[in-house]
Amino acid sequence: MKNILTRPIGELVTGHPLIVNYKKMWPFIKPYWFRAMLGILLALPVGALDSVIALFMKSFTDDVLVAKDALMATYIPVLIVGFVLVQSTLTYLVKYLNTWVGSKITLSVRKKLFKKLLTMHSGYFDTTDSGYVLMRYNNDADTACNGLIKNLRMIVTRVFSSITLIGVLLYNSWQLTFIAVGAFAVAGGLIFVVRRKLEELVRNTIVVGSVAMRAYNETFNGNRTVAAYNLQEDQERRFEHLMDRVFDLNMGMVKRTGWLSPVMHFIVSLGLALVFWQSSSMIVKGTITSGNFTSFVAALLMLYTPVKSMGDNYVDIKQAFLSIDRIFEIFSLKTEIEDKKDARTLDGVRKEIRFEKVWFAYKPDTYVLKDLNLTVPVGSTVALVGNSGGGKSTVVSLLPRFYDVTKGRVLIDGENVKDFTLKSLRDHIAVVFQDNFLFSGTLRDNILIGRPGATEEDLKEAIKNAHLQDFIASLKKGLDTEIGERGITLSGGQRQRVAIARAFVRNADIVILDEATSALDNKSEAVVQKALENLMKNRTVFVIAHRLSTVVNADKIVVLNEGRVVEEGKHEDLLKIENGAYAALYNAQFKKKK
Repeated sequence: MKNILTRPIGELVTGHPLIVNYKKMWPFIKPYWFRAMLGILLALPVGALDSVIALFMKSFTDDVLVAKDALMATYIPVLIVGFVLVQSTLTYLVKYLNTWVGSKITLSVRKKLFKKLLTMHSGYFDTTDSGYVLMRYNNDADTACNGLIKNLRMIVTRVFSSITLIGVLLYNSWQLTFIAVGAFAVAGGLIFVVRRKLEELVRNTIVVGSVAMRAYNETFNGNRTVAAYNLQEDQERRFEHLMDRVFDLNMGMVKRTGWLSPVMHFIVSLGLALVFWQSSSMIVKGTITSGNFTSFVAALLMLYTPVKSMGDNYVDIKQAFLSIDRIFEIFSLKTEIEDKKDARTLDGVRKEIRFEKVWFAYKPDTYVLKDLNLTVPVGSTVALVGNSGGGKSTVVSLLPRFYDVTKGRVLIDGENVKDFTLKSLRDHIAVVFQDNFLFSGTLRDNILIGRPGATEEDLKEAIKNAHLQDFIASLKKGLDTEIGERGITLSGGQRQRVAIARAFVRNADIVILDEATSALDNKSEAVVQKALENLMKNRTVFVIAHRLSTVVNADKIVVLNEGRVVEEGKHEDLLKIENGAYAALYNAQFKKKK
């Protein structure tokens, strides 16, 4: 879809971008179209009533100030107050309706954006920073939707106000109208001059804004690292540099556009001066009355307000349109991991899991796995070991389809994992990571993530097997204890055992343990290892571990080096291989004293 920033200026002036963007947003507006339309219809008289007040100024001047008509002196002020009261009431209703509709649309867009974010594949998050996500998935929705409704209300009100006010001007004097409208047209035309100067500034402002968001997020999440390495001054310098960039962009915006409103004001003032000069001779000649002049000036001043603010509003409109385009760019993104049209439901794992001639690259032609072949019978435990960067975590990431293979196949009971629905595939897999993510909420909430429909008995069994019962019993609120964002109030071992309980509750056929104990001290590791042994019973297990002491009892140990399987077998058999890769790893960790 054509980007708003590349469209000819004529389209913007004629309103075409507005129409295009409203068409884009129509699916979100449609559920609330009645209130939206009612808000628009009520905005019509709000604008039109400006002209009524200006029109009354003629009668007030001619009949009250000049003719001294006592009845009109009472009648006209009362009517003006009545019209202003009606206008104020309608203004409140329009604002309320538009705020309600705008908020509803914003919520709908945010919900859809969040749903879109949830469907994106792991590779997307590998290359997208948090500041970008916050700007694109949250702030853009607010800018687009509120800007959309606000601009629509503004345009409708001001268009009808301008039309009726120009009617009042023409009614009082077509000659003076020609002068005034000519000045307004010249002032409005200045927007063409600044249009292209704004485009790059708006883009850069959004980019820098996302970087600022990322800085706040990194400081929050990395606060301990900042403190531990005394990075306060370094982070402060980086942020100051960023804020200087924001300042430069803001000043650039003012430098390139700040003159717009003052110059427009000056041009319109020249028009007003010409109107006063021309009207003086017209009043003397009797071409117009004093009332005509007063009414004309009142209408002209009312018309001046929207023209004067047009330059500032143009920036807001540009940002709203840009945000709409950015939102729909996100909606058009395709996730690389999705269900096939004829995907089937996986109802269990009965025979084996097989990696068949698997190649995988995160980046084109840079393969992390190379012609990998591996067979894992149901109910067995396979351990993946090797040097860092050998592809161990990548192997287990292909099974739940966090990524898809570049070449080859991953099979469950002879069926390609791509032939199963993602939900049913992942329902049969439980993963315990090295650094398990815990959500804000209670212990109960975080354990039940494994299977929200689990019974209380299932929950108790999972807690027992994960060796959490003593810890939970020591808490005043037990399972209903709030653990803070990312489980900050828990120790590393406690977080791991919560994750293990989560995996128990899931009751999956396949368990993946990705460095599940490598970040723990010896005491914590011992407790967690007992919990893991409970979890591994009667399941097909993939274990990734640097500490070889945790995998010596595996049914099969697979040694990976630079993406290839270099050895596989049982612990005792691998140690017997002369100059073997596994033996070298083992001896490096457990050197015996001679």
